[in-house]
Amino acid sequence: MSPTPVRFHDPRATRADFASSILVRCPRCERIAHFEQRPYTPPDADGRRYPHTRLVCRSCGLCRIDKGPRRPSLRTGGPYYPALWLRTGTRHGELWAYNLQHLDLIRRFVAADLRERAPWYDTGHKMTLVARLPAWMKSAKNRAEVLRAVDRLRATVIAPD
Repeated sequence: MSPTPVRFHDPRATRADFASSILVRCPRCERIAHFEQRPYTPPDADGRRYPHTRLVCRSCGLCRIDKGPRRPSLRTGGPYYPALWLRTGTRHGELWAYNLQHLDLIRRFVAADLRERAPWYDTGHKMTLVARLPAWMKSAKNRAEVLRAVDRLRATVIAPD
């Protein structure tokens, strides 16, 4: 008799669910830092609203608060927002996550033998975060490699410096 397969039920999470708290590389000391986006500012004279962003590094004490209209890519970084900490390359493509909860969702999805989605007639988002993962990450033949990459990323956050 075969063991019971590991099941994954899609929680219908989207990238926006994880984007409020992001682990990034500190621009000053190149160590792990915390980036968060807060709710929008009150409208300015032109009626535009911008999100509050804050970057805090516990290693060097860097703290940057921004209330402006800048929107560079969080994955690649930029002059105001550094690159993601949880990012690594595999031979198939790049694996990245915003934070440990995002990484845990990817790990549970990849490790599962049986992946269940919500019914098509159910209300809510149809293209969730796990539905948008690349095909190489969903493939069973790449499961071991993706799980090793996820474990390496988790170790960079949890390991003492």
